[in-house]
Formats: sequence, C-alpha cells, structure tokens
Amino acid sequence: MSTVASQQAVVTGADGMDSDQPFLKRVVGLQAFWILGVLIVICVFFAVIAGSRFMSTGNFTLISENVAVWAVLGVGMTFVIITAGIDLSVGSVLVFASVVSAKVMEAMGGAGPGVAATGLAVAIVGGLAWGIVNGVLVAVARVPALIVTLGTLSIALGLAQVLTGGIDIRSVPTELTDFSVYTKVLGIPGLPFVALVVVIVGAIVLHKTKFGRYTYAIGSNAEAARRTGIKVTRHLVLVYALAGTLAGVGAILTLAQFGTTTIAGQSLTNLNVIAAVVIGGTSIFGGEGSIFGTVVGLFIPAVLQSGFVIIGVQPFWQGVAVGTVLIAAVYVDQSRRAAAQRGARSHNIFKRQSQRKEPQ
Repeated sequence: MSTVASQQAVVTGADGMDSDQPFLKRVVGLQAFWILGVLIVICVFFAVIAGSRFMSTGNFTLISENVAVWAVLGVGMTFVIITAGIDLSVGSVLVFASVVSAKVMEAMGGAGPGVAATGLAVAIVGGLAWGIVNGVLVAVARVPALIVTLGTLSIALGLAQVLTGGIDIRSVPTELTDFSVYTKVLGIPGLPFVALVVVIVGAIVLHKTKFGRYTYAIGSNAEAARRTGIKVTRHLVLVYALAGTLAGVGAILTLAQFGTTTIAGQSLTNLNVIAAVVIGGTSIFGGEGSIFGTVVGLFIPAVLQSGFVIIGVQPFWQGVAVGTVLIAAVYVDQSRRAAAQRGARSHNIFKRQSQRKEPQ
C-alpha cells in the first residue's frame, strides 16, 4: 500500500496495537482488557453485597440467556462499526423478521419441526433482505449509514405493526420454546449455545480470514482499500447483509425465548447492542475492534440488570451506569487515537531529521 494509512495497517494488528510491541504490553493496552477488569469489579461487588443469590448457577444461566440475543446481534454490529458504519435498525429488523416468521408458522398450523424449520428460514431471509437494503443504500447510493438505518428502523417496525395490527403473535411451535427451556448442548442451555457458536464463527471470520482483514482495511481507510483492489462497495453490502442475517437469527431466538413476538419490547435493543460493542473497544471511527471485546461489553448491562434486581435497586440505574461507561469508553478511544497520531507525527519528524543528517 502506498498511502500512510495503508503503511500503518502493515504494522498495526486488528486490535489497533503496534505488532512490534511485546505481547503483554499489547494486551494491557487493549480497551477490552480494561473493560474486562470493570466487569470483574462489578461481579465482585454484587457477589459481596448479594452473596449466593448473585453467584448462583441459576442467576448466571439467566444472565447468559439474556445476553444470547444481544450477542448474536453484537457480532454483526461489530463488523458494521469496524467499517466506520452504524446500524440503528437491528432491533426493528429483528421484530419484522420475527413477525413474518410467526405469521408463516401460524399459517402452517403452528406446530411441528418442519414448521419450526420453515420459520427459522423465513426469519433469516427476512433479516437478510433488510441487511441488503441497508447495504445497497449505504454503499451504492452513498446515503449516510446513520440516515439509512434510522429510516429502515422506522419502516421495518411500521411494517411489522401493519402486519399484526400491533398485537403480538403467540402461536410459536413448542419445538422452539422447548429448545429454549429444556434443551442443553454440552451442558449449555440452547440459546446461549447458539450465541456461543455465532460468536466463535464471527471471531474466526473477523480475525482469521480475508473477509475480516478487508473489513478492518475499509474501516481504517476506505479509499486506500479501494486502491489496493478491495471491492469496497460489494464488501460493505455484504457486511450490512451479515448484520441483517444475524438480526434474523436473533428473531428466531426471541420467539424461542418468549414464545411470542416482541413488537414493543425491542425499542432499545439497537442502542444496547451498539453501546456494548463500543464499550468493548470497537472504535466508532472504524478500523479497530474485536468480538471478544463485544462479548465483554454485552455482559456489563446484563450483569448490572441482574445485580440491581437482586439487591433491590431500581433497574433504571442500569441505564445510568451503562451510559456512563459508554461515554468513558468513547473518551478513552478518542484520547488513545489522539496520542497515537501525535506519536506517529513525532516518529515521522524524527525519521526525516535523521535522514537529513545522514552523510551523502
């Protein structure tokens, strides 16, 4: 790569740290590392205050089930934000996909493994369709992602309400609800197991494949990526399609968890997921982030919610705490980027001065 941003990408890892630094120093420098420390402190606090009520297996199972849907959405959101984009529509896309899926399953009789499998396929296709719409408008039509996804947020939710009259559909096959309540895979409840698989696959794709490298490159400098031969437009469409597809997966998980659509229950889902991704170290400026950081960021609001309920604190304080951590995370990200830019400028100045002093 001939540009400054491209040259920096050669010596900078996916975590945004200098690959020439010692491994321990690089890990300690990651925002996700410090957020993990915050999560541990929160857990210790509630463990001391609430004791076994918080540290029980049942409580952590409940936390993992609450995180499952957010984790699936968070994987897609991580890819989007790394490209310096945003997707405000994931909550509404989830609602739309769950409504379409539920109506199809209801029309098929509402019972049986075949009906459940069809509902899964319909939910995924519904989410994929909205993801492609977002991607085309952002990458091809060049409409800002904030405006596009704000518009599709409203459209998808409005269409879901039109299809149902604003009334939730409750005819969900028992095969889905039983999977949520009774099924365990390798000792892990069904919903968290699906989320774990999605997280692992997402991490492999992001950190170990060409698709992931292209995602980081576009977020770092889209023009430089285009000049090196990366098909930026197509890649962005695929990234938003991925986010939509995972919203469809999240839709079927919510149907399994609640046994009904949740038309009025996803209004803050997009903001919670975005907050978790940013808190976990994915930069809103693009080019940096990790699936591990996203997972850590997701557990902070879930643990706070559970802990506040157990110790009798109003759950409204959860929003205060998460908002505070979010602002702090963005501030740290900005400060770190400014320091890195100052360091890079100082290095370039020193290098030029050294070259001038070299004997001819």
